[in-house]
Amino acid sequence: MPGSVVLMRHALAPGVGDSENVDLNDCRTQRNLSAEGRAQAKRIGQFFRQQTVPVTAVWSSQWCRTRETADLAFPARRVDQPAFNSFFGAPDAAPVQTREARALLEAWRGEGLLVVVTHQVNITALTGVVPASGEAVMLRRQAGQWVAAGRISP
Repeated sequence: MPGSVVLMRHALAPGVGDSENVDLNDCRTQRNLSAEGRAQAKRIGQFFRQQTVPVTAVWSSQWCRTRETADLAFPARRVDQPAFNSFFGAPDAAPVQTREARALLEAWRGEGLLVVVTHQVNITALTGVVPASGEAVMLRRQAGQWVAAGRISP
């Protein structure tokens, strides 16, 4: 559906969380996609290219696993949006970041589909849904707000 939003958890990156000394500019300090995760990201892109609604924008958190997922699925389309960065290791940041992310989504008025590649904690904070790696949550507007309308399995 034109003007729609899909929140997608990054593809498979084995493990949980990241070390305390994460540097967003150094992928060696982060949990990254496995070979299976990279293949999953490519399949996700293929699925979206087969749909009738074109992907017109791709936003990503600044973490390496979300950037790589977005780049493999939607080459040369990614725009980083820090509001969608993981707050798994910093739960105190959740309310502010979720408000910022919600404001960006509310401002979205594109003609096609917006895909946001982010993290489980962000998607759960925005929708209440706990997605698997590579899973997407479709949103629709209801009473002027975005609400979860369905899920796309990886």
